[in-house]
Amino acid sequence: MPSKLDQLKTFTTVVADTGDLDAIARLKPVDATTNPSLLLKAAALPRYAELLEQARQSGKGDTGLACDQFAVAVGGEILKEIPGRISTEVDARLSFDAEATRQRAERLIGLYEEAGIGRDRVLIKVAATWEGIRAAERLERAGIQTNLTLLFSFAQAVACADAGVYLISPFVGRIYDWYRKAEGRDYVGAEDPGVRSVTRIYDYYKANGFRTVVMGASFRNLGQIEALAGCDRLTISPELLQKLSQDEGTLERRLQPGAVGEPRQVLDESGFRWAHNEDAMATEKLAEGIRLFARDQEKLEALLRD
Repeated sequence: MPSKLDQLKTFTTVVADTGDLDAIARLKPVDATTNPSLLLKAAALPRYAELLEQARQSGKGDTGLACDQFAVAVGGEILKEIPGRISTEVDARLSFDAEATRQRAERLIGLYEEAGIGRDRVLIKVAATWEGIRAAERLERAGIQTNLTLLFSFAQAVACADAGVYLISPFVGRIYDWYRKAEGRDYVGAEDPGVRSVTRIYDYYKANGFRTVVMGASFRNLGQIEALAGCDRLTISPELLQKLSQDEGTLERRLQPGAVGEPRQVLDESGFRWAHNEDAMATEKLAEGIRLFARDQEKLEALLRD
């Protein structure tokens, strides 16, 4: 019998959530994603030392530019190992500035194009704040496709679909973490709050004909992945991908078009902010995620400065 990873690949596009080239070459995902935390880990690997130094030199004292150049260099190396796309993230400190986010996204795409990599192989990751969603809307119109990350609330998913973004990344594991701590209990399978969130979004998108891709992210265990088998895409750490590749049990498809979804909603800015604010988990996790990515961005800048 084929492994669960091979079975999963028959109905879900598998994405590697890592910058580890060895793991990517071994597990053969279609796409890959990076973020400031993963880039910081990559910077500590000997195989990236030369790219790190090249970024430091070419940045010419501009550590923000050097970070972008390093991200693009790592992305370029990853693209040599996969047939699909790399997701590269805009500086999280720009999450509440739509224009600055747009400009940084265009710089990243420009750096990729200078390296001979077309925009058709890149997704620009942007935090799913109101400002980030507005920036993504403009980028999509300009032919730059986006991956809206740090997505925790249904309101964020509704606004992203209305903006016509290419892809969203709901964070299953971080939702699970919050509820597990808040309610003092564990969750398994379909009752997992992170799994329920992605299932709700997936059903809503399919029922209303939205073309935005749903990519579950941030998994804590195999049960979460198996409960979302059939989702458009799943971005999974090398550790969990390895476990899936070694498990030869039967994997059942859980998500598929045709399920009943909620009627279409339209949110203006005030409606979005209120609906998101009403979700305590989402409010806390979005703010926390932005802070954590910002701190790792600063650590990467310090590394490039030194």
